[in-house]
Amino acid sequence: MTATLPLVAAVLVLAAGTFAFRFAGPALRARGAVPERLETVLAIGAIVLLVAVAVTGAVTEDGAAAGIARPAGVLVGGILAWRKAPFVVVILAAAATAAVLRLLGVP
Repeated sequence: MTATLPLVAAVLVLAAGTFAFRFAGPALRARGAVPERLETVLAIGAIVLLVAVAVTGAVTEDGAAAGIARPAGVLVGGILAWRKAPFVVVILAAAATAAVLRLLGVP
């Protein structure tokens, strides 16, 4: 029971901090103007960060290279998503690509 108390406290503190950040954005938006160029750079930065996380997860496993099958599946899924295929089709095609390649012996 006492071991869970610090965990609950940490969750509550993180929840309060998250709420404060989420509330501060709209509340402080009217107080100052953000240049359009900065908004564009921040939007591009968010996209770059998401792509970096996706690529890292796709090409590495336990600190080593993940092989070819997983990145190939991610590539197929990325192309289908770019072509605006339905989400279910994107996921199933990516998984099927990786599974078939692994079935054929490709690492």
